[in-house]
Amino acid sequence: MNDSYYDYYIETVEPCEEQGYRNVQRFLHIYVHSIICILGFVGNTLVILTYAFYKRTKSMTDVYLLNVAIADILFVVALPLIIFSEQNNWALGTWSCKLLCGIYSINLYSGILLLACISLDRYLAIVQARRSFRLRSRTLVYSYLICGVVWFMAMLLSLPTFIYFERYKPSNSPSDLSEYDNVNQTHNRNNTEGSEDQGTLPTLQEEYVCYWHFEENDTARQMKTLVPSTQVAVGFCLPLLVMAFCYSQVVFTLLRAKNFQRHKAVRVVLTVVLVFIACHLPYNVALLCDIVTMFFLKECNEYERLRLALILTKSLAYLHCCLNPLLYAFIGVNFRNHFRKIVEDAWCLGKRYIGARRSSRSTLEAYLSSRRSVDSAACDNATSFTM
Repeated sequence: MNDSYYDYYIETVEPCEEQGYRNVQRFLHIYVHSIICILGFVGNTLVILTYAFYKRTKSMTDVYLLNVAIADILFVVALPLIIFSEQNNWALGTWSCKLLCGIYSINLYSGILLLACISLDRYLAIVQARRSFRLRSRTLVYSYLICGVVWFMAMLLSLPTFIYFERYKPSNSPSDLSEYDNVNQTHNRNNTEGSEDQGTLPTLQEEYVCYWHFEENDTARQMKTLVPSTQVAVGFCLPLLVMAFCYSQVVFTLLRAKNFQRHKAVRVVLTVVLVFIACHLPYNVALLCDIVTMFFLKECNEYERLRLALILTKSLAYLHCCLNPLLYAFIGVNFRNHFRKIVEDAWCLGKRYIGARRSSRSTLEAYLSSRRSVDSAACDNATSFTM
């Protein structure tokens, strides 16, 4: 085999250079995503601790907020595990690939759909206050049932990830190119025989990925179109339509009330909607462009620009899980008071532990229950967006 055939073969199968956007991806993984995971974990943990020890779930919004915090905290726990696995060629195998990516998908869907549920609950509480008072105050069974339906829908929408995601060597990996191996072996054999004008080819490392893997081309075409389309439709467009309708009605209702607190609440509502759009719209636009051009040949610079846009906008969408506690929980006075009490109690308990080195569990439970009873007496109707 001569050099001209080797050059032709390599030129034919060599994919686009991916070093540019991969460097950006590596930077985001190490720095930006680490900050997002830390802030998201701390903020959502505080929300869960607040509901666990200081504030009971007394309304539908409380139940939704608790479930949003659970979804976000599972998301920020799964994300660094996925990044670590990517850096280590998914060494734990296909099961970790399916599990981590599946959990990631479930929490992505459930978190966004629960935000739509919160907007619907705010619509019922403010716009349809008289009609929905009995429904919202009589029992919390409806809210738990709705949350169960949301989690089930998220699992259902994530089934393709559990089924078709696998750990494998990509088709353009050198370990999969048997013809390339033959070229390499022949080239090295010629070197051994004393050919001075040929150099040895570099040894290329095997690389594993966790991504879609299909046995049939028809299935691949259908799923690679259906799954991202569903993500755009159900994971963005549907919640956006629900939030736009509900919050627009809330704003119109509040504007009719001549009250400073009402107008302050309007700004809160508008902030919630604008932040949701700013975080999720760019990624879904980039994802939609990728769907449209998925099966068309693209120039290398066009391909790299699209990959770079997807990477950057996805990181922006990740940022929303850090902002949810601020937008939906701690923006209210009652939640800020609970947060202040968490810090005070943690400081007091720390001082007691350092001083005495002994603290009985019964004393701690009695302290927290007394604190909870005082808080519940003072804040019976506390919810986020308290108007």
